[in-house]
Amino acid sequence: MDKMPALLGLMTEGPTHGYDLKRRYDGVFGHDRPLAYGQIYATLGRMIRDGLIVALGAQAGDGPDRKRYEVTERGRDHLRAWLHTADTPAPTLQENLFAKTVISLLLDDDADALLDIQRGSHLARMRELTIAKASAPLLERLAIDHALFQIEADLRWIDLTSARLTDIRKELRHA
Repeated sequence: MDKMPALLGLMTEGPTHGYDLKRRYDGVFGHDRPLAYGQIYATLGRMIRDGLIVALGAQAGDGPDRKRYEVTERGRDHLRAWLHTADTPAPTLQENLFAKTVISLLLDDDADALLDIQRGSHLARMRELTIAKASAPLLERLAIDHALFQIEADLRWIDLTSARLTDIRKELRHA
């Protein structure tokens, strides 16, 4: 999963420190694999370089001064484009689609529309694979069957998630 858009989404609630951003990310997405602080700060540096966020300056505290970061309009545009672009069905899709769904709910965006866009992309890919399968040799048909079964599993997840959006939104607001 590309962590940059997910981090941008978590930052849209208002200016934040790298430490708080890492804690929020780990609480929402990093249960099994928390982000290293180095990864957070390297990603923040790339986002500054790309004009997606700005550093607001340092704030004195108990320890070293902590920089606060804020999403720019360019960053918000980048995030909106990411949220409304279907991902190509692939083994890593679920991580990215999960992140898009959570960020969409956190932003009070239309998560149902996001899932519909992805569903349409999946169905189109299934049609392409089904056509290709008809004339493929046996080993290629076997690979196509694997891809089709993966897409079917993704579609079941999309349908289940669509049915639970209200409950997921409530749980995220209390996290």
